[in-house]
Amino acid sequence: MTIDHLRAHEVAVPMAADATGPLRGVRILDLTRALAGPFCGMLLADLGADVVKIEPPSGDLTRFSGPFTRDDKARFYGGYFASINRNRRGIVLDFNDEADRLTFLGLVDGADAVLENFRPGIMDRFGLGYETLAERNPRLVYGAIRGFGDPRTGESPSSGWPAFDVVAQAMSGVVSFTGTEDGRTVRVGPSVGDIYPATMAALGMVSALFHARTTGQGQFFDVAMVDALVAMCEAPIYRFNYTGDVAGPTGNSHPQLTPFDIYPTKDGLCAVAAPVDNHWSILCRLMDREDLVDDERTCDNRARVAHKELVRELMVAFTMRHTTAELVELLAGQVPVGPVNTVADLYEDVHVAARQMLVAVEHPGAGRPMVFPNTPIKYTNTPGGIYRRAPKLGEHQDEIMAELDAAGRADK
Repeated sequence: MTIDHLRAHEVAVPMAADATGPLRGVRILDLTRALAGPFCGMLLADLGADVVKIEPPSGDLTRFSGPFTRDDKARFYGGYFASINRNRRGIVLDFNDEADRLTFLGLVDGADAVLENFRPGIMDRFGLGYETLAERNPRLVYGAIRGFGDPRTGESPSSGWPAFDVVAQAMSGVVSFTGTEDGRTVRVGPSVGDIYPATMAALGMVSALFHARTTGQGQFFDVAMVDALVAMCEAPIYRFNYTGDVAGPTGNSHPQLTPFDIYPTKDGLCAVAAPVDNHWSILCRLMDREDLVDDERTCDNRARVAHKELVRELMVAFTMRHTTAELVELLAGQVPVGPVNTVADLYEDVHVAARQMLVAVEHPGAGRPMVFPNTPIKYTNTPGGIYRRAPKLGEHQDEIMAELDAAGRADK
């Protein structure tokens, strides 16, 4: 039975009391908007960094997009913004205003890093480009996420183009080999064109911060959305070089491994993967087909790939004898297996609960806590997590300005 979405927060863990992650003490000025940049900032904030979200007076372009609960009349922000802008403090600065530009420069003096995802040259037009900021703070790490990269690290003829997830997925090759077995291509469901570059940028940020802490030398780095997805396409790229094959859509199967697929059950779908010989041997026993272990058509992975239609037929005949729950119970711990969960199923999944991967977060005006994915990076001594909801527009203006004033007085 599907959980009532209005009570979903009851099965999630509560927010932490405070930042506890390994990046405590690191301050990052976050100028990003939309998805890629804020997701990167979210990863860093979940790990304990003090991330200050700086928005224009109109707010981040995703702030006022939905979804909203029916009880939310205030609409400080919707679910899109709430999910990826948690653990931030928020202020408003208008870079068209000289006083606000000076305020930003003052914040840079005490910051460890700046993160932005504008098109190349935007910050330079305001007199706030990397070179200007580095003169004031040589230890500063300046990270940028762009569609096609920044000329500082390698000029592309596409550098000035805007980009969204679907463009990065298309141009990197991802779409060309994602789709149905009959050849229809599709975009990957989650916005990997934003989220994967964001994850790479978070790695780039902590690496550059480590370098700055040990040498005193900051630097500029960027991640291009298209570049990150090209890197993600490692297997199709090397296969072409080795064999001349141009990868196309393969559905849920794998071109080099079998069985490795989504299979139908009596009541749904289930993933089963047994390309390794010991797993295949166990699977054959559980299928009551131990004869397949030594069958020349199925005795090893190479043979099974050559006879993939036969293997598929055998697997479907087996999986259709069971419900998804029965199949998982039969194979669990012996052969790699997992149900095809819906989003609603995640709220009742025992693994998700055990790993505390859903967290209930305060949401002003929503009438109840809202549930978001927790951080998947788990530490024994410095656990990260969600301890602060997303900020209202300019919510921490006075607090941060007071800190800036105090820092200025201390320097005198």
